[in-house]
Amino acid sequence: MSKRIGIEVSLAVSEAVKLANTDVVAAYPITPQTHIVEHLSELVADGSLDAAYIPVESEHSAMSSCIGSSAAGARTFTATSSQGLALMNEMLFIAPVLRTPIVLAIANRALSAPINIWNDHSDIMSVRDAGWICLFAENGQEATDLTLLAFRIGEDPAVSLPVSVNIDGFTLSHFIEPILLPEQAEVDKFLPPYKPSLQLDIKKPISIGLLGGPECYTESRKAADNILESSKVVVKKAFDEFAAVFGRQYHVVESYRTEDADTIVVLMGSIAETAMTAVDEYRQQSEHKVGLVRLRLWRPFPAAELLESLGKAKNVAVIDRHMVLGSPSGPLGLEIKSLLYSSPLRPKVTNFQLGLGGRDVTRDDFKYIFDRAASDEAQARCELVGVYE
Repeated sequence: MSKRIGIEVSLAVSEAVKLANTDVVAAYPITPQTHIVEHLSELVADGSLDAAYIPVESEHSAMSSCIGSSAAGARTFTATSSQGLALMNEMLFIAPVLRTPIVLAIANRALSAPINIWNDHSDIMSVRDAGWICLFAENGQEATDLTLLAFRIGEDPAVSLPVSVNIDGFTLSHFIEPILLPEQAEVDKFLPPYKPSLQLDIKKPISIGLLGGPECYTESRKAADNILESSKVVVKKAFDEFAAVFGRQYHVVESYRTEDADTIVVLMGSIAETAMTAVDEYRQQSEHKVGLVRLRLWRPFPAAELLESLGKAKNVAVIDRHMVLGSPSGPLGLEIKSLLYSSPLRPKVTNFQLGLGGRDVTRDDFKYIFDRAASDEAQARCELVGVYE
């Protein structure tokens, strides 16, 4: 039976990595991710986790080491944030095409400049096109569960892709929550030993990651896209299998009070819990019916599931926690506008940015968004919410 304990979310993620019997951890510290790999170093040092811990000299080296260890057949984990993810950038694009199922925890933090150590989604959005499967946690329990799920999904022979688990920095990473930590036997039932479908072998030497000229580069990119898109089937299957073992069911898209909603807010990450409270309060105060849809899966983009969740809503308000400089919309806003453009229902879509650089996101912010989304006023650009005048 799982045991509910009070634990910092970062440490719970580390415990999940231990329960996964991870073979290699290669990491470099950076706020607010440091507690994850710091605790893993303790678990390796005291013998609780039988793994190789590689204290590298940079995040670029961390991902390089992870690619090598994963290609050699080791269950591999690392973690980073913000500028660290930016420094990994070159290697992040290589890992999916080499089919290395690394698990990466990202304690999401704003990118510089100015220097900011607090949460938004600018780091993950800077590498949204790298080809990784991307999951978003809403709370500490989900951060823990999604870490186990990431290994199960990425290592599936039909997938063999790296997976990132996005955990809002400080908002989740440094909070102590009551979390159900599973027993080892439960995890072993859900997550079998890693058997790589592709593996480097010194007895049968091969080369990987070689030059791809104009005659084959397009085909290789299309193959990578096909694999990523098809992984959604495995994600759903893994969610169902997780529920069968642990009793907690996840979906690629989660809905809250959308059945009769005229206005639906779409978002990702930990602000969903504040938004759900705002939905409840707004429905008590107004005749206007509002609901919430949050994406658990960001890549591959769950287009069909999102369309189904939006139903017949007249207004869709999309929340981004990243500003795309020089663009009229945020990244999630762009995706949903593109998706709904060809929809026969064609709801009104408005886009909002809030919570940048760790600024507080309140229930009143969401109530303002509900009002704005249902208004007749046209919106040319993504609107900033919570800006001090």
